[in-house]
Amino acid sequence: MSKVKKLTKGQQRRIKANHDNRLHGKTTKNKDKVQWEDDDLGTPQQGVIISRFGQHADVESELGEIYRCNLRRSIGSLVCGDKVLWRLGRETQHSITGIIEAVHERDSVLSRPDVYDGVKPIAANISQILIVSSVLPVFNSDIIDRYLVAAEQTGITPVIVLNKTDLLDSISAEEQENIAKQLKIYQDIGYQVLYASSKSRDGISELKMQLAQHTSIFVGQSGVGKSTLVNALMPDLGILTKEVSDNSGLGQHTTTVARLYHFNEGGDLIDSPGIREFGLWHLTPEQVCHGFVEFSEFLGLCKFRDCKHQTDPGCALIAAAENEQINPARLASFQRILASLNDNKLTSRFNN
Repeated sequence: MSKVKKLTKGQQRRIKANHDNRLHGKTTKNKDKVQWEDDDLGTPQQGVIISRFGQHADVESELGEIYRCNLRRSIGSLVCGDKVLWRLGRETQHSITGIIEAVHERDSVLSRPDVYDGVKPIAANISQILIVSSVLPVFNSDIIDRYLVAAEQTGITPVIVLNKTDLLDSISAEEQENIAKQLKIYQDIGYQVLYASSKSRDGISELKMQLAQHTSIFVGQSGVGKSTLVNALMPDLGILTKEVSDNSGLGQHTTTVARLYHFNEGGDLIDSPGIREFGLWHLTPEQVCHGFVEFSEFLGLCKFRDCKHQTDPGCALIAAAENEQINPARLASFQRILASLNDNKLTSRFNN
């Protein structure tokens, strides 16, 4: 993982100013062109954000109709899944049909750090996170661990999904064994693991049952097949998908804007843009540690109170790994995340 260079104070001030301007609609590019008077608007009604586009958002009414709306400048944050109070305009102006007045308090929010925007919300009011990995591109347990830490911080239930199981026969027996061992580690900890293939449709019915009656979000690296899974679950949508790049072996971005979809059988799904890394540098080492749930019984038992859990003498986590009370692979992943916090920690430029 490449290091993020610390910004100068001047750069920090400019980024903060740009960030504030975007939040409050002060930039010329994003300034509302449609000015609504109270007499031009209908009565307030409830809605949910289906998708967000800069200073506009698609709102679904209680009747299931979708309207593109402006945002009041007082709204500082709005993401897919937010529940809002909005008003319909008497007439459509420049394709805008109404305005979002307020955002209700969120039951949950999934966020990730952004170099320019600080901690950036991805989706709101979700009840489970489906962490999608796949046989190809190369199975990456470190990415899964990062998402698990994020999920544990929010209190949202995580479920691990191994996608593209039809490709298992195309990799070596050693690679298959490694994937099986890694997934068993998660199962032994207590996490639910599902298996699916959009091509063979293995596991699709089980996945639908898991999604029913929940508001879920698919997360994971680009190319693991999130959008393909959505197509398999909701074939009428026809979401654009791409294959893994032959040159780089990395996934290619397909979904560009997070969007909420409804299942006929019940339940909602937010399809979010794929990302190749999920930084955790906005978290403290203690928060990361609590994200590894099996470590809990050993916390506070280290010889030194300021133990860094790397090569420190008397580290209770290292001793637990040596005694096979926690899996050494998970400890190594935890140590890599801690090291990345030190490498990539940015100054708290948005706090002043």
